[in-house]
Amino acid sequence: MALLLSVFLSGSFSGCVYLAVGAIGVVGGYVVSPDTVEGTTTHSTEECWDAAKQIATIMGQVIQESPNGSQLEATINGAKVTVTLSAVNVSTTKLSVKARKVFMPKIDVAQDVYAKIINSMEK
Repeated sequence: MALLLSVFLSGSFSGCVYLAVGAIGVVGGYVVSPDTVEGTTTHSTEECWDAAKQIATIMGQVIQESPNGSQLEATINGAKVTVTLSAVNVSTTKLSVKARKVFMPKIDVAQDVYAKIINSMEK
């Protein structure tokens, strides 16, 4: 219990918290700001783009897509969600999900969208 508490407190003081999301496997993601979750995945940018677009369409409404397939904006649960993809190499992609409602961060929405994108690619 003391170890768990110390890990939680050290994460809260550093500004980043490690998230374990998923039922079977662990999907890693870091909260990098009050409204953004990001992490890397071992899938190509194209696979991530397809998954992000599918999840955004299922969960809400896609508002705008970048022509190069690196960013999309959607409205999900009343929040403006921005999904950004960056290729690290051919088979690794950095995925960032930002969610805000009016001017308030909605980290729960960002976490949910991030987890669903990652989990959809694992199937």
